[in-house]
Order: sequence, then structure tokens, then C-alpha cells
Amino acid sequence: MKLKYFLSFFALVALLSSCSDDDAITLLDEIQVSSSYVSIDVNGGSNTITVKAKEAWSFDEAELPAWLTVSPMNGGAGETEVTFTAPAAPDGRNTVLHIACADKSQTVNVIQGLAVVHNATCAEVIEGPESKNYRVTGTVASIVNTTYGNWYLRDETGEIYIYGTLDAKGNTKNFLSLGLEVGDIVTVEGPKTVYNGTVELVDVTVVKIEKSLVKVEGYDPEDATIPVDGGTVAVNLSCKTNNGVSVEIPDEAKNWLGIVSVSGGAEPVVTFRAAANNGGDRSATVIFRTTDDNGKEYTAEAIIYQKGSIVAATVAEFLEAPVGDTQYRITGVITSVANATYGNVYIRDWSGETYVYGIGSKGDFEAAGLKVGDVVTLVGKRGEYRETPQMTGAVLEDVIPVTPLSIDEFLDKEDANNVYYMLTGTITEIANPTYGNLYLEDETNSVYVYGCYPGWGATGDNRKNLLETLGIVVGDQISIIGVKSTYNGTPQLANGIYFSHEKAQ
Repeated sequence: MKLKYFLSFFALVALLSSCSDDDAITLLDEIQVSSSYVSIDVNGGSNTITVKAKEAWSFDEAELPAWLTVSPMNGGAGETEVTFTAPAAPDGRNTVLHIACADKSQTVNVIQGLAVVHNATCAEVIEGPESKNYRVTGTVASIVNTTYGNWYLRDETGEIYIYGTLDAKGNTKNFLSLGLEVGDIVTVEGPKTVYNGTVELVDVTVVKIEKSLVKVEGYDPEDATIPVDGGTVAVNLSCKTNNGVSVEIPDEAKNWLGIVSVSGGAEPVVTFRAAANNGGDRSATVIFRTTDDNGKEYTAEAIIYQKGSIVAATVAEFLEAPVGDTQYRITGVITSVANATYGNVYIRDWSGETYVYGIGSKGDFEAAGLKVGDVVTLVGKRGEYRETPQMTGAVLEDVIPVTPLSIDEFLDKEDANNVYYMLTGTITEIANPTYGNLYLEDETNSVYVYGCYPGWGATGDNRKNLLETLGIVVGDQISIIGVKSTYNGTPQLANGIYFSHEKAQ
């Protein structure tokens, strides 16, 4: 290990000393830096480079680790002095930052001392500081990406995400050459980072691989999924010991998943059964264990799925649900669009509002012609990002288009109880504050609104007192969704759904 760090030190010195200020400038026309490498004393301190740009530029804030301060983070055309500051770091650390200018990106490597690798458990990595280098031994729990080598490593203390795995020659994008499989015992080392709340070791070096003596070879059926009406899944294993295989079902799944049979031999088969599922989709990670003649334990894992019913829910009920595989059906009004390409939107019903991280695949939202104000019915899972609830994997089941009109245009429409419009105007009179019956006026005409309810799906007492709750009074401007109807010869917007309002100036 000492030899490794000795060589790393002189490699680093050679790299830094070979880069004069002129040599280090990356020859991009849009943006240049006086040095691509920034060295900060291990005892803490600052260093400064010059950024020369032809247009506005900025660092990517998401890449900035907590230990490093960069000032300024952005600037305009011309030359700007940028200072990098960090407190003491006895163990050394480093990071890579990018400066965006026009459509180009400039890389800046920040190095503070020499990175020392520390042996640690997953729990110690999770609790430890960022940018520190760790060596961890654990089991390959699951593999996410076989090109870059993104996977989960687990030991008896917890689980961490491996984001990028180098091959035997230190190259990227060659993960398959390592032959890693779920269940293998692996020792890796690399720097820690935290991305969107997930603890990661980045571009790790694989120090040691110990192949598991028990392995999942396949499933029957192949997708390891039990139908909603109940049934079985068989897991085919291979076992290279003479001590058999034990099976562990997690406690939270024991009320719905059981073992039918376990066959022995070098190719054991474990068959699981589940009864009919009256709830949402569910899954369980089962563990297979065996030991060698010295008592050392080896494991393999399999995920058993069961389809479930779709749970109809209000937005509030969806927000209170746990993160998981259960499918929920919610209906609400699109209140804003964060990304039209991917269909990232906010939807609201009478009970609350939630973020939807994508409707369908890329382009589906735009192809469907969806827009703010439309009423959509979605089916998806309860997810979470930075502790904020969201719907993931959303599928569009139904849409009620809502057309914005002037009041005059609205009055020319035929009565219909399934065609929805959005009117925006000033409240001139409130006839019934409990149910929100009011008169609305814009620059073209006026109309009676029969009911202004808190949101889509409100019934009974949930329809009452919106105006008082939101402090809406005569003179305020309000946008309401509803249908055209006629009562005693007078046209009206019926069963209005509150969309938004602005207080009178």
C-alpha cells in the first residue's frame, strides 16, 4: 500500500509540474482557464485561477462538494479571478468541476493533499465525509448498469451505491470484463460522494473478487412474477458446496409469500407461492445462503414480484402512502409543466398537489397535446426525491381537455356536461360564499358561476367554504374550470373547479 501511495505522489507531482500556466489552458474558443488543476494545501487554504470567457459562464452547483468553496460561481465575458477554498483535510481529497459556457464545458480538477484509502463498513462510509477514499468489502446486491458498472454493495451494516467501476487496467465502460455477478463478495476502493441524497463511491477500483458459491440461474416464469390471482414462482439455483441452501424471506413479506418446496443437490430449486393479491403491486427480496466447509457464508438474492390491483386514491392519500411498487390511480388538474419533453408536471385535486416525474416516455406528453388546465388520470408508483413525494412511472389513462375561453366565447357554446372550459375574470358579486356561487366578469362579458369547489373530485362537505379558506373576495381575479349549462334560461358555468386566483390590487 505504501508503494502505491509513493508512486501516486510522484505521478501527481509530475502532472502538476508539467503544466505551466500556458500549457494548462484548454484551447476552447468560448472559455479558457489559466490552470486545469487547482492544488490546495492539506492544512487548508485557497488557490486562484483565471477564467477567460467570451460569454456568460457558470460552475455546475450540483458538482460542488460541501468541503469546497468557489467564488464566484459564475461570471460574464472577459477575465475573472476565481478562488477555491477548503479547510484542512488530513486524509486528502479531490473533486472534478465543470464550467459551462455557451455549449462548451471546461474541466477543473481540485486536489487537496494525497487521498488516503480507509478500510470501512458501509455504515462508516454513509456517516463519513465526502471526497474521502474508502475501501469496503461486501456482497454485490444488485447490478443496475453493465456498461459503466453501477451497482449496489451491501454488508451487515448497510448498503451503498457504486457509481462507475474501473476494469483491471483502470478503464471505464468495461464492467463486463470483471465478471461480477450478484452474490459475489467484492472489495472495492474509491472516493465518496453524495448525489441527490444517495451515498456513492465513484469510479471504484476492484481490489478483490470472491465468487459466490450459490447463484441464481433463472426463474419460472422468467419474469419472477406471480399473477394477481395468486400462483407460484420457481427459482433455479446452482450450489458449489455440500451443505445445502437455506432460504430467508423478509419479515414484511411473510404475510403474503411462502415456500412450497426446496429441492437439494448441486442445482436446487426453490418454489414460492402467494395467494390472491387484493392490494397493489408488491415484491420481496429473498436471500439464499450456503456455507463452505470452513463455515464461511455465501449468499445470493432474488426478487419475487406479484401483480396487484390498482389503488384508487386522492392526491392526499397518495402523498401519505409509502414508497413502493403499489400502483395508484389519481386524477387531477395539471397546474404547471416543469418539463414538457418528459412530461414532468404538477397535478392537483381537492385534497392536495403532487409532482409527477414523467408521464409515459419521452415525447408522449407533447404528442398527447397535454397542457396546463387539463384534467388527467394517471397510474403510477409512489416515489420520492430528496424526501419530497412524487409519482414515478406514470401512465396516462384518461384526459379531459380544458379549453381557456373569454366569457363571451363561452356564452356562445352549446350546453354539455362533459366539455370543460376555463374562464378567468373578476368577481363582481358572491351569491353563496359556502359553495362559491358568484358572478364573474372579464373585458368581454359576465356570467354566473354555479359553484366554485376546492378542486377536482370534491364531494359533500369537501366542496364547501373555498372562498373563505383562501380569503377570496369581490374584486379578486379568479380562474375556474367548469361546464356550460343553462338554468331558467340563464347560461352559467356549472360545478366550477378552482384553478387559481390573484388578489385585487
